[in-house]
Amino acid sequence: MSRRGWLLFIAMGLIWGIPYLLIKVAVEELAPSTLVLVRTALAAVLLLPIAFARGQVRLVLSRWWPLVLFTVVEICIPWLLLGFAELRLSSSLTGLLIAAVPLVGALIAARGPAGEQLGTRRLAGLLLGAAGVAALVGFEVGAGDAGAIAAIAGVAVCYAIGPVILSRSLSDLPQLGTVAVALGLAAVLYLPVGLAQAPRSWPSADVVLAVAMLAVVCTAVAFLLFFALIAEVGAARSVVITYVNPAVAVLLGVSLLDETFTAATAVGFVLILLGSVLATSRTRTPATAGEEICEVPGAPVADSTRR
Repeated sequence: MSRRGWLLFIAMGLIWGIPYLLIKVAVEELAPSTLVLVRTALAAVLLLPIAFARGQVRLVLSRWWPLVLFTVVEICIPWLLLGFAELRLSSSLTGLLIAAVPLVGALIAARGPAGEQLGTRRLAGLLLGAAGVAALVGFEVGAGDAGAIAAIAGVAVCYAIGPVILSRSLSDLPQLGTVAVALGLAAVLYLPVGLAQAPRSWPSADVVLAVAMLAVVCTAVAFLLFFALIAEVGAARSVVITYVNPAVAVLLGVSLLDETFTAATAVGFVLILLGSVLATSRTRTPATAGEEICEVPGAPVADSTRR
């Protein structure tokens, strides 16, 4: 991988590990719906002009029904549930639990129309990942946090279904245009409830800074960098950042918010990470004579809206 590819990879690994910390700070003073509204609106304001200038918006709007479905499943529902979950859970624990999304994706792929075979390796990965989630939930989550865990489960399911919609109905459309229009649509959908639940007084400086970073850096700028990463190293390699983000989330939560890091946290993280790698692996198939490639589920269509 080139030096530029490594720089983009490191940048994305860091940037998409930060949102859990920022969401945790923001929901101390903002309702989750208001946070989603501001985040999507600011990011859309930055990205839509670029998409318009490239002539991508009209193309995306021609596929309005799957676009609406993708927006609801990939942005509207999970981003609201993330805010709700972080009212109860630490940012580091949330980041670790979200790392189990590839496990849900592997299950959906196995039960989908294509009927992908799990095989011994992928089945072992699912079992390891499930054990990691059980370790985190069993040792790190209080009895009163069942609603937050249910919310994270909802996020995981949405994040696993979103790429399926993207791959089947929107994969031939420009990625930047799809993301920009989806963010704008999400902002419109959240406008009534987001404004209704907005605080009467201006939030603190810490919250304003967290929301600004979440919208500008972790959403708008991150998308541009991620598309550059795909162009530089390919879609298959780019999805590896999924395994880096949880570690960043834990590091930031522990160091900046004084969140606890226990043996159960470490064990759960290792099991989920190893399980995700195994569960999302595929059997190598010959590409050309003497050459082989290894595909990653979802790699042909990079789903970049989920952080």
